[in-house]
Amino acid sequence: MLKKGTKLNSILTGTCPRCQEERMYVDRNPYNVNKLFKMNEHCSHCGLQYQIEPSFFYGAMYVNYGLTVALGVAVFIITKVWMDFTITESFISIIAALILLMPVNLRLARNIYINMFVSYDKEAVKHYK
Repeated sequence: MLKKGTKLNSILTGTCPRCQEERMYVDRNPYNVNKLFKMNEHCSHCGLQYQIEPSFFYGAMYVNYGLTVALGVAVFIITKVWMDFTITESFISIIAALILLMPVNLRLARNIYINMFVSYDKEAVKHYK
């Protein structure tokens, strides 16, 4: 499922989308809020500059919106349909899930967004060195 070379591998592990050798973020823990958005400038293996252009990751806000809506709908279905919560309890559950998973959602949105523009290239490391 998470074979090297797949977009899913890069998205879920937060590795460079081109070579998938190095992590893009300075700190692996998304709950370290002070370093949530701190990324390496470029990949030390293939040389990919993560900030492709100025304000590149502003586009990830749209991806984050989609992920947030999907998470809210999923939590609602789980709490209302399967667990038979009231509407108020379901709403509180949605808010709690969105707040608790916000750092993970933000990083996941960035990972998805950069993977929309950069593809895996197993030859990238050879050309960079």
